[in-house]
Amino acid sequence: RPVYFKQPPMSTSSHTEILEYLNHGDADLAVRRLLDYCLDTGQDALISEAIRLSQAYHQAIEIGPIPASFTEQARSLIDKAAATGQTNPVPQPLITADQVAKTYSGGGFSLKPISFTLQTGQVLGVVGENGNGKTTLLRCLAGQLALDGGKVDYHLLRKPDYYAIKNHIAFIPQRIPKWYGLLKDNLHFSAAISGIHGPENDRMVDFMLERLNLSRYAHLTWSQISSGYRTRFEIARILLQRPRLLILDEPLANLDINAQQTILTDLVFMARAAHNPMGIVLSSQQLHEVEKVADTVIFIKDGNCLYSSADKAEKITSTAIEFETMLDRESIHRLFAAGSVSLQYNGGFYTIESTGLSAAEILATLVNAKVPLTYYRDITYSTKRFF
Repeated sequence: RPVYFKQPPMSTSSHTEILEYLNHGDADLAVRRLLDYCLDTGQDALISEAIRLSQAYHQAIEIGPIPASFTEQARSLIDKAAATGQTNPVPQPLITADQVAKTYSGGGFSLKPISFTLQTGQVLGVVGENGNGKTTLLRCLAGQLALDGGKVDYHLLRKPDYYAIKNHIAFIPQRIPKWYGLLKDNLHFSAAISGIHGPENDRMVDFMLERLNLSRYAHLTWSQISSGYRTRFEIARILLQRPRLLILDEPLANLDINAQQTILTDLVFMARAAHNPMGIVLSSQQLHEVEKVADTVIFIKDGNCLYSSADKAEKITSTAIEFETMLDRESIHRLFAAGSVSLQYNGGFYTIESTGLSAAEILATLVNAKVPLTYYRDITYSTKRFF
């Protein structure tokens, strides 16, 4: 049966939220959210002002502390954007995958029937080990593979033929295709073929350069930038085309650990923006990062959808805790009543499972016994427990 997502608030960055970022010294985050906030107003003057403020910010941090004038200018721009009275977009049904299946005749691999529904502003995370069907599912959704079973309904398309689907959906593969020339010129070209011309073309390219922290690389070529910034470029290029569904295959693979969460959270904000509300489907092996931002996570193994977080209340019947300690297994076992927990050791971590104890009770037992913990995580509803 289809997996129906929880309904997230389709909220853009608010006046109060951005001010809080500034007040707590999160200037980098405030600048990125302020760019989104001004873009959602649809007013060219405010968008241009936000771009200039972002450019000034990045120039300032190169040479020293941020000047007090930056905060004053940011507050003024926030007030101007708030005065436009922008409203949040209403979620719309985007796609419904109904028993989607695919079989490869040559290799014998098959993707078993998978169903779900996705709305604008929502994120679906697809996780699993390599070779288990993640990319196959994504390519089926993107219309790149013919289905052997089931169907995909594109609710915002009247005539969902191949060309309509291609313009409706953006697919970013793990290996970014090589491009030629300068980074900025490629963005101008991408905007132009999407119908963005003249001053708006310049404005939107400058916006994407600032939004994805690409300005310092604008005049470089493919061979002069890292794989992580090639991924950022590809996201910027695709977003200029204003897709309604963004599909990313292993987008975190080429990013460093600090950039991974930044990109994911930024994508969520962009998906829920009034400028172009969209849905996002992404695959990854970075479970923790994906689970923090996705509305629903599905776990695929050997072509089967073994778990969906949307069904967690029905399918999860035991608590699962992962932790790291130097204490030996027998000493840990003695802390709990006989038969109350099962204990496993794998890859340097212990996993405790229990049908009678909550995560809080297990943690309290470990803490009261003064067990030296160097890592602790509740994985009860995480796909980590299925790996």
